[in-house]
Parts: sequence; structure tokens; C-alpha cells
Amino acid sequence: MNVIDRFLKYVTFDTTSDEASETVPSTAKQKILGEYLVRELKEAGCTDARMDEFGYVYGTLPASKGCENLPALGLIAHMDTSPSASGTDVKPRIVRFDGTPIRLNESTLLSPEEFPELNRYLGQDLIVTDGTTLLGADDKAGVAEIIAACAKMTENPKISHRQVAVCFTPDEEIGRGADKFDFSAFPAKVAYTVDGGALGEIEYENFNGASALIEIKGVNIHPGSGKGKMKNASLLAAEFITRMPPAETPAHTEGYEGFYHLCDMQGDESTARLYYIIRDHDRAKFEARKVFVENLAAYLNTVYGEGTFTATVTDSYYNMKEKLVDHMDLIEDAKSAMLSAGVEPKIVAIRGGTDGARLSYEGLPCPNLSTGGENFHGVHEFIPVDSLNKMVEVLLELTEA
Repeated sequence: MNVIDRFLKYVTFDTTSDEASETVPSTAKQKILGEYLVRELKEAGCTDARMDEFGYVYGTLPASKGCENLPALGLIAHMDTSPSASGTDVKPRIVRFDGTPIRLNESTLLSPEEFPELNRYLGQDLIVTDGTTLLGADDKAGVAEIIAACAKMTENPKISHRQVAVCFTPDEEIGRGADKFDFSAFPAKVAYTVDGGALGEIEYENFNGASALIEIKGVNIHPGSGKGKMKNASLLAAEFITRMPPAETPAHTEGYEGFYHLCDMQGDESTARLYYIIRDHDRAKFEARKVFVENLAAYLNTVYGEGTFTATVTDSYYNMKEKLVDHMDLIEDAKSAMLSAGVEPKIVAIRGGTDGARLSYEGLPCPNLSTGGENFHGVHEFIPVDSLNKMVEVLLELTEA
């Protein structure tokens, strides 16, 4: 089975993670794919493949003959998909992009006018959705590419390679992918996550990330007699939103520019909640952003009364560059592997986070590699067939002894 067949199979498993859940993994259905991947890894040559109680899948591909003394290399991807769009009943299909908009369904187009990156793939076969779900290339493409590379190494004894440690994690999309990572089950001392975007991307910088929960307590009085008494929590929440920097949102920033992102809001007259994520590559600016949110809540309490606004800011992860500056050989190795596979490497900064950021801080240096996918977390997600195949070549070059 080639990488395309594997990917098309894996995306049919619904593995949406759930931030509101307190279980590990956050959704039991992730284990269903995990069990299937254990069988796939065993068939690909990882005889010790297994899934632990938390839904983490581990496996080790033995080194080829004569390479047993070389250090192992880790390859990591995640099984869950983002809750930002439905992952239920995904219907992938392959279409040839001829330069005109691709009709996903009667009301949804994948258009080069809206998504100009499509123009890079003129004449290529693309795997797309039916416009009602995400595709799941983030990160089932990474999973498929890793297993396909292992299978090729097993099938071809002429390929000389070092030991490969594999892990597929749950719950990466909700920031918990590294929570239960078992370092004792992972023999590699360095690794790569295969969880990036367009083909050729190599990432060793990511956002510093935090979440902010803003809770607002109002005073609800019958509207007929509310003058001078009512404090409408929903209106107070709206005031908080309008006092946040309007140009510092994901829709107005790029590159190294940080942002505040309002993810969710709930409320009535009595109580309201705002959920933000805070991101910045620069650690000092990141800390300043957190202080801004806390100070805004404190200021509004001086206006509306102490205890009206409560800001709870929680760090999620930090920029892995701080831990990878002493391991730039990993970046050079990735660049060389891509060039050998005929892929032009491009160093980019992640406008997000990966399991690799957390793992790097916990002692496993772990930069991120492209999967080839585009437009993650939405119904316009797609991945070129050529990119899937090329990333398998890159991984083979990377693990070559």
C-alpha cells in the first residue's frame, strides 16, 4: 500500500479532539485509529508497535545490517484533527487542478482567487474534501508519510538506515500532545515532528503560546427597573473585546507578528466568558501581551467594581528556538535531505505550535518538517499527491545511514 492509499484510509477515521474533555485521550475514537496504526506499523517492520493506555502509539524500526551502532532518529506525528471543523465522515477525492476553481460542493469553491497558493500546483493532482469537513492532512499526512517510509525501508534491504523511533500522539490540536509522552518508550535522543504545511518547510521557531479566560460577573435586574442597577455581563464582555488592539488579530498579522485571538464567547446578563489565545515569537513581547490582558481586566474593575472581571492567563508552550539553537545540525540535515529528494527547503517560523515545541523543552530536540498540506483546520484543506510522495523520499533521505 502506497502513501496515497494509506492517507485516504486514515482520513476516514474521525479523530477530532475535544478541549472540554478531561480524559486522555480527549476522545475515545482516537484510540480506534491508534489500534489500526499499530497493525500498520507492524506490517511496515516495527515489530514492537503498541498503543499505551493514553492512546500514544509507539514503534521502532530496527536499523539495517551494519548500522546498529548509529544513533536512532525519532519521527513523530499526531492522530487527532482540529475541532475547528467537522472530522466526521470525511470524503476525500483526487482532482486535477487546471487553474479554474475546484467545486467542492454546490455552495463551496476552492478558488485560486481566494487561495492564491493553489497556483503553485497547476497541473497537479490534489486531494480535497467535499466541502463539509476538514481533510485531516493535519496530521494524518504526517502519519501516512512516516509509515510509508518505514515500509519502504523494510521492503528494500538495499536501503541502509539507522534505527527509527516512531510515535503518534493524540490531542496535539488542543495542546496536550506531549502531556503523556513516554520518553522511556522512545529510544531516539533527537526527533522531527512531521506536522508542517507546504512542501519544503522546515521550522525550528514557533509562537510562545498562552490561553486567557476572561470571566465577567454582571448584575441582572428586571429590565423594567434596571436603571442604575443592571450590569449586563454580555455588554461588559463586548466592552472588553472593543478595548483589545483591533489590528493585532490573526486576520491582520503575519510572519513574526503576534496576536490576540478570540476563540469563543458565551454569556447572558448575569455572567459571560471570553476565551482568547495569546501568541508571539518574541518572549518579551509575549510576556507583555499577557500583562496587557491582565491590566485591562484590572482597569475595568476600577470602572465597574472589583471582581467584575477575572482574567486567568495560562502558558501553553514556548518558542522551541530557545532549545534548538544548540542543535542546528538537525536543521542542516533536514535541508540536505530535502535537496537530495529534489525539494527546495524553506526555513519558516511556525505561526502556531507543535508537539515538538513541548518535547524540545522537555529534553528531546524536535524541529518540524512539512507534510505538504495547505489550508489546515477548514473545509478548503487540500494536499497535492506529489507532495505526499516527495515527503516519503525526504524521510528516507533523512534516515539514511
